[in-house]
Amino acid sequence: MKVIQVSEDSTTLATLLEAAQHENLILRTADGLEFILAELDDFDREIELTRQNEELMDFLNRRAEATQTVSAAEARARLLD
Repeated sequence: MKVIQVSEDSTTLATLLEAAQHENLILRTADGLEFILAELDDFDREIELTRQNEELMDFLNRRAEATQTVSAAEARARLLD
């Protein structure tokens, strides 16, 4: 994802950004292309960065496919060994 700094001179864009603080917007071009304008908070940004971490996502996918489980008692016993 690319981050672009918005100039304060762009009044139309500034107006749209202010409106997006209150609700998500769909911007539609004359030829019908649609874009979403939404405010991101820190948690949303963290999710985006996490999803881009291929090593972590591969690990989570492998974990999701695991069928065997370990009881809490067995986990404690393994940790104490």
